[in-house]
Amino acid sequence: MDIFNCFGRQFCLHFEAFFLGTAPVYMTFLRFMGEESDAKRFSYNLEVGSFGRKLVWQGVPRSIRDSHRKVRDCQDGLIIPRSLALYFSSGDGQELKLRITGRIWKV
Repeated sequence: MDIFNCFGRQFCLHFEAFFLGTAPVYMTFLRFMGEESDAKRFSYNLEVGSFGRKLVWQGVPRSIRDSHRKVRDCQDGLIIPRSLALYFSSGDGQELKLRITGRIWKV
């Protein structure tokens, strides 16, 4: 988990591995440190890619009041299948080295 300051507010970037059914996946998403009503004043996007390909997620940050498990269970973030994550990492399928970029803006 990383914390970012933006527009005088704080946001938490989460990254975790879990199983979606029987498939291993990684998920990253943003949570706003505050109330849901304030979180809806912002939007964000996250991007991961390499070798001329990319995955992009755009959404509204969830409030920190929602647990990370709740956000994960409703799949409200960028979901990266393990095989694609390894491909983006180096192409050899050996080590996970993802570069996730994104931005936050006011709506």
